[in-house]
Amino acid sequence: MSEFQIYLLEVASDTPVEGSLIEGITEANVNDWEDDWMPALAKALQQLKERGVDRRFWPQNRHWDWRRKAEAFKGLLAAPSFSIVCQGMTQGLMIVETLESCRLLQQRGKPLIYIQYLETAPWNRPGLVADRPRLKGVGTLLVRAAIELSHSEGFGGRIGLHSLPQANTWYANVCGMSDLGIDTAKENLRYFEMTPEQADAFIAKGV
Repeated sequence: MSEFQIYLLEVASDTPVEGSLIEGITEANVNDWEDDWMPALAKALQQLKERGVDRRFWPQNRHWDWRRKAEAFKGLLAAPSFSIVCQGMTQGLMIVETLESCRLLQQRGKPLIYIQYLETAPWNRPGLVADRPRLKGVGTLLVRAAIELSHSEGFGGRIGLHSLPQANTWYANVCGMSDLGIDTAKENLRYFEMTPEQADAFIAKGV
């Protein structure tokens, strides 16, 4: 299991903190999700309820079960997974697939890395926590990991994904991916794709 040094921004101190990007999701990561993520999410949802926030604006992935997801994809060579650990805690999780093909006209049929699931810990999510997020950069580092995997597989940095509505703007504006519109075959989610040129631009920004 490979491990790479990464840095996240601790928002409160505005300083970088060292962490690890790990290839794989371990039992320890899943335990963090159960023991720390879930209570933090429950607390955040209770606060949203008390503030009268409409349920349409609650986290759309609040039902995700990472233990089931990790078990479902465990051992599948075509479904690599990643985790980010920092300050002794799992801060982000991602599962990808390597057997999907591009839909964009200029690269249709070429292989890409498909991001199946990507999530950051509740305390890192703006708009979910009442105060400021704890760490910044988890999501972008996971996207970058998918791009790097695409390069290592010979896919040129191409990635794709279906986005939950709350993340559409992030994938379009922050990641700079191409919006291919609503996919009626995938729960009416928007499908986004990244070209090699967009991948290079994303990495160059260093977001």
